[in-house]
Amino acid sequence: MNFWELNLVFLGISAAALLGAVLVRRVRGRHVLAIVLSTLVLWVLTAVFDNLMIASGLFDYGGHALSGVFLGLAPLEDFAYPLGSALLLPALWLLLTPPDDHHPAPSGS
Repeated sequence: MNFWELNLVFLGISAAALLGAVLVRRVRGRHVLAIVLSTLVLWVLTAVFDNLMIASGLFDYGGHALSGVFLGLAPLEDFAYPLGSALLLPALWLLLTPPDDHHPAPSGS
C-alpha cells in the first residue's frame, strides 16, 4: 500500500463523516468557512514544520511508497492528513453535540 492509497481511506472516512453532518443539516456557512481557514492554516504549518523536521534529519520517507511530488522536502502525501483532520474533527463535533439554541435543527417536514 502506498501513501496515496492510505490517504484515500483516511480522506474517505473524513468526507463521509462531513457528508453525514451535511445530510442531517448541521453544517452552516460559518462551519464551512472555519473548515476552509483551518485547512489553509494546517497546510502552512505542515509545509513549514515537515520541511524543518526532514531537513534536520528527524525522519525520512521510504521512497518506494511516495508519488515523487514534493513541496520543498515534504512529500505531497503529507498534506492529506491535515485536510482529513480539518474535515473529520468538525464533522464529529457537529454530529455528536446537540444543536445550539440559536440555530435549531430543522423539523422533519
